[in-house]
Amino acid sequence: MEKKKILFISSEITPYLPETEMSVKARFLPQGIQERGREIRTFMPRYGCVNERRNQLHEVIRLSGMNLVIDDADHPLIIKVASIQSARMQVYFIDNEDYFHRKRVLTDKDGSEFPDNDEKAIFFARGVLETVIKLRWAPDLIHCHGWLTALVPLYIKKYYLDDPLFAHSKVVYSIYNDTFKTPLDARFPEKVLLDGIKPKDVEMIQEPSFVNVSKLAVKYADAIIQGSEKINSEVLDFVKSDGGLFLEYQPEDTYVDTYNSFYDKVF
Repeated sequence: MEKKKILFISSEITPYLPETEMSVKARFLPQGIQERGREIRTFMPRYGCVNERRNQLHEVIRLSGMNLVIDDADHPLIIKVASIQSARMQVYFIDNEDYFHRKRVLTDKDGSEFPDNDEKAIFFARGVLETVIKLRWAPDLIHCHGWLTALVPLYIKKYYLDDPLFAHSKVVYSIYNDTFKTPLDARFPEKVLLDGIKPKDVEMIQEPSFVNVSKLAVKYADAIIQGSEKINSEVLDFVKSDGGLFLEYQPEDTYVDTYNSFYDKVF
């Protein structure tokens, strides 16, 4: 039997960023799933604070060079890669000088969110999916971690609907306690529109708050995982009312096996 292919997309992965609940899971989950016989690919943003020399990142020329148009402006897509030797896995990095040159991740030193975080989310989601197309690697399942990946379910179900590479891809969205305080740019619902996506498809992010962005991901995902022990109560209520496949929070010592079994229910 051919190995199932799992695409992991996370806004943070250790050791490239400090250890958090999400970054640790996004590091060890792909390894654990690979060790259980699945084929994997893993992506994260190449933030300016990721030390390229220490982590031995290098550009993948054959994958770089595409421009993504966001809000009528061209943004070059650069793909870099690094290896975690102990895990026998590679991590692909989505890079762009406009969005990921700062030495901080999503907030400034005072904790205020960057005003272009909305476009970061658009660029990251599209950048990953366009790179997967270039790799000619058809994922059976796409597991998204964190709100920065929240547009992936929408794009898979609407924009890439007719792409044969994603024809059978299921999307799992993990919700963490990675909230943002200030709503995203007011024009975010307009900026996310692409062929196949109508304004009515994104009505719930007319006010692009963390809660509403999370609800959008839940709406278009095939299954939801509670990644943090405590998540926003309004989002959790929405997940439960949706009635779809849902996996509650799993402790550290069992989550890899439980997630692996959950994937089998989603395929």
